[in-house]
Amino acid sequence: MAIPKQVFKSYDIRGLSPGEIDAGLAHQLGRAVVAFTGAKTVLVGRDMRATTPELAAALIVGITAQGADVVDMGLTTTPMFYFATATVEADAGVMVTASHNPAQYNGFKLCRGDASPIGSGSGMEEIRDAVLAGNFSDATRQGNVREIALRDAYIEKVLSLVPDAVKADMTVAVDTGNGMAGHVVPALFAKLPNVRFQGMFLELDGTFPNHEANPIKEETLTDLKAAVKEHGAALGIAYDGDADRVGFVDDQGETIPGDVVVALVAPDLLRVNPGGTVLSDVRCSWVVAEEVAKAGGKHIMSRVGHAHIKRQMKELGAVFAGELSSHFYFRDFFGVECADGVALILIDMIRRSGKPLSELVRPLRRYAQSGEINFEIEDKAAAIARIREAFAPGATQIIEIDGVRIEHEDWWCSVRASNTEPVLRLNVEGKTRAKMEEMRDAIATLIRA
Repeated sequence: MAIPKQVFKSYDIRGLSPGEIDAGLAHQLGRAVVAFTGAKTVLVGRDMRATTPELAAALIVGITAQGADVVDMGLTTTPMFYFATATVEADAGVMVTASHNPAQYNGFKLCRGDASPIGSGSGMEEIRDAVLAGNFSDATRQGNVREIALRDAYIEKVLSLVPDAVKADMTVAVDTGNGMAGHVVPALFAKLPNVRFQGMFLELDGTFPNHEANPIKEETLTDLKAAVKEHGAALGIAYDGDADRVGFVDDQGETIPGDVVVALVAPDLLRVNPGGTVLSDVRCSWVVAEEVAKAGGKHIMSRVGHAHIKRQMKELGAVFAGELSSHFYFRDFFGVECADGVALILIDMIRRSGKPLSELVRPLRRYAQSGEINFEIEDKAAAIARIREAFAPGATQIIEIDGVRIEHEDWWCSVRASNTEPVLRLNVEGKTRAKMEEMRDAIATLIRA
């Protein structure tokens, strides 16, 4: 079967599996990664999806056939994979995962030996073309494969980011959604002696029998909210399938949007990194820039997507970055995602403040948000142009680094084409709920026109 070009996304490779993503693609990808990067050693990690073992095996055969050695870390979360890539002697890394996608998907995340991503503009196009062409010759030397276990070292690194979290005394509910976080989180929380850990759906199961492992979908948080109330938990934590996204529920069972988490965590990091730079993507609330400025930091807006934000973070030496999609990045964790680190920061903030999380978050919920709304339309560029033409007049700011973000005195909107799905994504925020709803409805009508 011909390899479908559309599985090569802006910052990863993803598609239906079986179907679009198969062993043939995985084998060619292994060869292409070695050929493009010149890697002598490639780290390979994997999630728990049904097709992952076959894909990982074919990937490893491709890598070794191209002459590179493989360090196989087996089952892992994506943050632990990045940690391994940055600390093990490896020149590149491939993680077999479809992240937060449903069970019928699989894919690959690619990075260099320092954990910096390979995405659009940093090698994805070249690797895509090499995979599609398939013109590889066997190397004169066949690579070797060795296995490695790094969970304990990863946990030690995460705890070093927030050492005082071990002093916390509270109940925490955690839903790993049958995803890879179940491989790490119980061992991490075992290091917090006075935190009463209420784990849910910890068993690794790539069919996701309880609910989709995607914490930005409100319906996936129902069980967690119930557990928070049942156990009187100080907070609830929910991970996606490969544990590079993390969602939070406060002590009242209310979801905390990803951008509000950025606004809460950024000032805490700026306390110990005065004047530091914080990034957030174009979909994030005004509250992020306001809280960063209040804490004496510098705020910069970024394109959506981990490959883009990591590159910009490294260029600027940013202390922290976050996205509406609940990806959170730390300079002190190799400039990549560390969902567990954010969880520990919130636990420690509750401990230090002596206040409920709901009280800490309340002042940050000062704007009305639409949440992300998706539209399946053919001509996304034309829809964006219609919105720009209609609402650019009188705007206080227009940002076009990713789709268009148009800001007015009392509202703003962000409209952009998804990098991972065939949809147009809309976010609207207003100083009042009435204003947000008015503009949300007006823009939705234009999109559907």
